[in-house]
Amino acid sequence: MRGTMRSRVSPEQFRQTSLFPRGLSAASRAAEGTAAPRPEGGPAAPVAPAPRPVAPPVPMPQRNLPPDDAPRIVTRPPTREELWSRAESLAWRLSAELGMPVRLSVTDNRSTMVSFRRGSAVLALRLHHMFLDAPEPVVRAVADYAGRGHRTAGAILDEYIRGQQPRIRQMRRESDADLNPRGRCFDLQALYDATNRDFFQGLIQARIGWGRMPPRRRRKSIRLGVYDHQTREIRIHPALDTPEVPSFFVEFIIFHEMLHQLFPSTGRGGRRVHHPRAFRERERTFPHYAAALRWERENLGVLLRG
Repeated sequence: MRGTMRSRVSPEQFRQTSLFPRGLSAASRAAEGTAAPRPEGGPAAPVAPAPRPVAPPVPMPQRNLPPDDAPRIVTRPPTREELWSRAESLAWRLSAELGMPVRLSVTDNRSTMVSFRRGSAVLALRLHHMFLDAPEPVVRAVADYAGRGHRTAGAILDEYIRGQQPRIRQMRRESDADLNPRGRCFDLQALYDATNRDFFQGLIQARIGWGRMPPRRRRKSIRLGVYDHQTREIRIHPALDTPEVPSFFVEFIIFHEMLHQLFPSTGRGGRRVHHPRAFRERERTFPHYAAALRWERENLGVLLRG
């Protein structure tokens, strides 16, 4: 079973960390290697005496300082080792809460804050790095939402994510692939411009391009398009850039993603509704709506192999 929780905004540069909790914790492993090595056949290495404690200087009172002279507190970003230790600790807490192994990946996504896949023996979980410092009630909500399938816990996660918006990276990194609308068979920019003119009076403001081709592997589902609210970018899956795909179906996927700008996701009963009723009603106005759904249903196997 899969699940996702999304938000609209993402700061810190971050690499994905993936781990599976087993053995000793990072803190325990570090403690095991602290003894100084003893030369073979020789005396033990000398140990320096602990320095005598020195009383800290008494700070001078800071009164009526102008803003430029006011003391500033500068905090350094956590090291990779510290982040790994936090991730390992969180994985163990979730594993203990659920009574099953948790395979945790920490991300710096801008839209998906929580996603998971529940198996019979392990929970594969992807969390934004904001959850590394989450309080105990939020950790329990993650366990309830992803591990036990309690959708009502989504309200707690939504509230926590809203309070952590400054920690979500706002801008695309230079390493992110640039949007390229020109494909082998379809020019997405031309299709987008025509769709914007014919159905939205040119009011949609977004960039569009082909996404990156994922690794060749067996898939059970495929995401044909995605809209990023923060950057106003539409990415279309490159599996659609083939002669076998009719142009009206590509136009329908573009139309669908453009609707997300008009009808953002909403929260209801602890759940995130990505396609509210107004969205669905407007989607059905697409001239080839029924034909597009029928073609997708009949050719899903071809798309999954692509």
